[in-house]
Amino acid sequence: MAEVTRKRTGEFLRELFSILMAAPQGLRASEALKQLADRFTLTPFEASNYESGSRRFEKIVRFATVDCVKAGWLVKDKGIWTITDAGQAAHAEYPDPEAFYKRACKLYAEWKAAQPDAEGSALASPATSAEEEANSNAKAVSVTFEEAEEQAWAEISQYLRAMNPYDFQDLVADLLRAMSYHVTWVSPPGKDGGVDILAWPDALGTRPPRIKVQVKRQLQSVSVEGLRSFMAMLGDDDVGLFVCTGGFTKDAESEARTQEKRRITLIGLEKLFDLWDEHYDKLTDRARRRLPLRSIRFLAPGG
Repeated sequence: MAEVTRKRTGEFLRELFSILMAAPQGLRASEALKQLADRFTLTPFEASNYESGSRRFEKIVRFATVDCVKAGWLVKDKGIWTITDAGQAAHAEYPDPEAFYKRACKLYAEWKAAQPDAEGSALASPATSAEEEANSNAKAVSVTFEEAEEQAWAEISQYLRAMNPYDFQDLVADLLRAMSYHVTWVSPPGKDGGVDILAWPDALGTRPPRIKVQVKRQLQSVSVEGLRSFMAMLGDDDVGLFVCTGGFTKDAESEARTQEKRRITLIGLEKLFDLWDEHYDKLTDRARRRLPLRSIRFLAPGG
């Protein structure tokens, strides 16, 4: 008899979905798993550790969530887990834990069968437990990859959030240069004047638009009031870039998205890193030292 039944795994998943649905912006995987563990009395088997030292419970849940990702119910990005509309619908449609997990397994099997190198049929019986599914090479690769990505992003985001504010400002200026913009001014240390960087599309600054950048290295999200204060500094031919490590409130994002006259782009920590990674080859050696990256090869999950 399996140590962890399909019903038990379904109970874990449904409760995990409840936790994530209460956080529509997503939740860090480590925090979601911690909250989930606190809501259950784990069996000795679930609470035991693998030889690697990791607890079995977290692995059981992670392997089971692979089905949910391929089912289109769950999105994982840089260690943040978010429930999709389809996931919320499935949570409502399948209140029985075993049926919920069984449906996720079936959708995973259909996805697997549709892959170019697929073997077998999408109608194959789902595994009887997440623990047994741990033997699947495809899922093992997926879980290993996501854990590595989570660890890397945790270190990178912590590094950026701890960076000296003026070094962070220079990092943003270096990124703009790598993106072929011409930075003509970077605010020196001192009183915050609202605009931290000025840049142009051309070297002489004769071709619009002028780019005004505000840079905030802070934990809290920028409010709509903070965004409006910055937009008030934009002229008719200006483009505004607002960079903040703490991100932006929903109201601020909506305000930026619905602008008809002011051109404004919001750049949070994740977007900033993606741009840095994308243009890394064009950065100067001095710029790279502000946030040095090294590629490490992993066997990527299928699909």
